[in-house]
Amino acid sequence: MSLRINDTAPDFTANSTEGQIRFHDWIGDSYAIVFSHPRDFTPVCTTEFGAVAQLAPEFEQRNTKVLGVSVDSVEDHQKWKADIGKVAGVPANFAIIDDSDLAVAKAYDMLPAEYYLPTEGRTPAHSATVRTVFIIGPDKKVRLTMTYPMSVGRNFAEILRALDAVRKTDGVPLATPANWVPGQDVIVALSLDNAAAEAKYGPLDIKLPYLRYAKDPA
Repeated sequence: MSLRINDTAPDFTANSTEGQIRFHDWIGDSYAIVFSHPRDFTPVCTTEFGAVAQLAPEFEQRNTKVLGVSVDSVEDHQKWKADIGKVAGVPANFAIIDDSDLAVAKAYDMLPAEYYLPTEGRTPAHSATVRTVFIIGPDKKVRLTMTYPMSVGRNFAEILRALDAVRKTDGVPLATPANWVPGQDVIVALSLDNAAAEAKYGPLDIKLPYLRYAKDPA
């Protein structure tokens, strides 16, 4: 069964380019982004991992660790990092785990529907992980998931924006509207009446009785 929002992210131990990782211990008090990809030395994946490498300072500023998941070996990952760095213009200094036994892919339901069909006639492509993203909180709960088909490269600017929105609204009576980016007004939850909302967040911009904006808290 697929993971749902607020499920505890499955713990695991795996070898990685940064040594052995015990996932929950590795997260510590940070946020984490876990993202899978089909194979090393493939075109779309190389561009995606290059994008993550370029965004490494942004993730660090947000107290967020990034973990790539692949069915290939750590040795292959280390070789592939040279290609990623060449494309990105910066080194890929984040961990990529060896999931050759598909333990993490199965625990996180990262496999396409064809994987679960009878093995007869099934090709290696049917066992390739789809492009799945999980944002996980310091409490090890799943905050957000995204899944792309293998043919569609992910928009990591959107993943970063979603991370900002998750962190902005985590544990507080706020939500973010469509297309929100940091600095724009946020929505105040209906659990606060107008007086309580203004006391907490300042003057409200009331569009509708149930749609009330406040300035983005610093």
